[in-house]
Amino acid sequence: MNRSRNAIVATGLVAFAAAGLAFPFYMASSRNGPVIDSSKPLPPQATFRGPYINTGSRDIGPDHQTYPKK
Repeated sequence: MNRSRNAIVATGLVAFAAAGLAFPFYMASSRNGPVIDSSKPLPPQATFRGPYINTGSRDIGPDHQTYPKK
C-alpha cells in the first residue's frame, strides 16, 4: 500500500508541476492583442507609479539628455 500511495503522490506532483510550467505558455498564446492598448491613455496607477520606478539610483543623477522617439 505504501508503494501505490507514493506513486499517486508522485503522479500528482508531476501533474501539478506540468500545469505550472504550461500556464505561462497558455496565457501567452490565448491573448489576441497586447495587454496594454497603446491607443488609450494609461490608467492612473501606471502614471502614478512611473516616476518612482528608478528612485534608488543615486550614484549618477538625472539624465538631462533628450532621446528621439523611434
